[in-house]
Amino acid sequence: MIAWPDTRLLKLFGIEVPILLAPMAGAAGSALAIAVGRAGGLPSLPCAMLSHVQIREEVALIRAATHAPLNLNFFVHPSPAPDPDAQKAWKDLLQPYYQELGADFDGPTPTSNRAPFDDAGCTLVEELKPQVVSFHFGLPAADLLARVKATGAKVISSATTVEEAVWLEQHGCDAIIAMGYEAGGHRGMFLSDELHTQVGTMALVPQVADAVRVPVIAAGGIADSRGIAAAFMLGASAVQLGTAYLFSAEAKVSALHRAALASAKDSHTALTNIFTGRPARGIVNRIMREIGPISPHAPAFPSAGGALIPLRGKAEPLGEDGFMNLWAGQAVGIKHALAGEALTRQLAIQTLERLAGFGH
Repeated sequence: MIAWPDTRLLKLFGIEVPILLAPMAGAAGSALAIAVGRAGGLPSLPCAMLSHVQIREEVALIRAATHAPLNLNFFVHPSPAPDPDAQKAWKDLLQPYYQELGADFDGPTPTSNRAPFDDAGCTLVEELKPQVVSFHFGLPAADLLARVKATGAKVISSATTVEEAVWLEQHGCDAIIAMGYEAGGHRGMFLSDELHTQVGTMALVPQVADAVRVPVIAAGGIADSRGIAAAFMLGASAVQLGTAYLFSAEAKVSALHRAALASAKDSHTALTNIFTGRPARGIVNRIMREIGPISPHAPAFPSAGGALIPLRGKAEPLGEDGFMNLWAGQAVGIKHALAGEALTRQLAIQTLERLAGFGH
């Protein structure tokens, strides 16, 4: 019988397959979580853009459809101080697009709905008792983290450098996601804001595995059994996949985003801060090309996206994706046509076969 070479994460989380669904806010909901859970992986529910009522509803759906453990994911960013001048400068930069599309420039600017983890969120965790709680952008305050751990939940978070990985272990993480530069969506960086020093997955995973005692989960640029097998060879105990699942029918991806994914190749993504105020990797589109993917004028996370909402509202009904965030990682060129459950099972089987072949 073929077995996984490192079973620490399987035992820690109580899962059968060392594949974690990346908690992709806006794109991954209960349907995709159920699919991965049914295949033996770890389903994740991104909570940063959901109300507490929505979180309860999604958790109920997941638990009714699968007995798999569940990961609830939260952002732990600081709420930015109001900065009207920065908001005005940013909107002024976008004014030509408002004029072109006929959007109301003088109307109130919409606000982002990405909420940081707080006391109310912690109370919800205490109520729902997920087996795993994951955080992005570090960890919450010590008192909140202690309450989460008191529920029995295992705590994980993303590290984009060895320094961040060591910090996470020292502050109580049970496992660490080593998030390479290739990964789609928001960078999990929290000890540094220097993008030019960020590390690729192949270099990051073995160095993190050497630096910490807890299991390591590889993320970034992994989309098939070759990448998963490589992650194990580099010292990972599991992988977290995001972009690979965006092609699944269960992904909550708009028609425009799905079309962009279908045609995107490896070099078609870039890191950008213009959609939220924090660096995140997505498919390059019009607004990224014309004002630059990284803008010093973008207000603090998560407020930058508000001024783009009216532009999206005008452009998307016309079939234009130029003002929406098209999150995807660098492995976007590796396409899948399978539903989430079938994809997870296939990836597990093919990876085990590859790993067994390495031993001969």
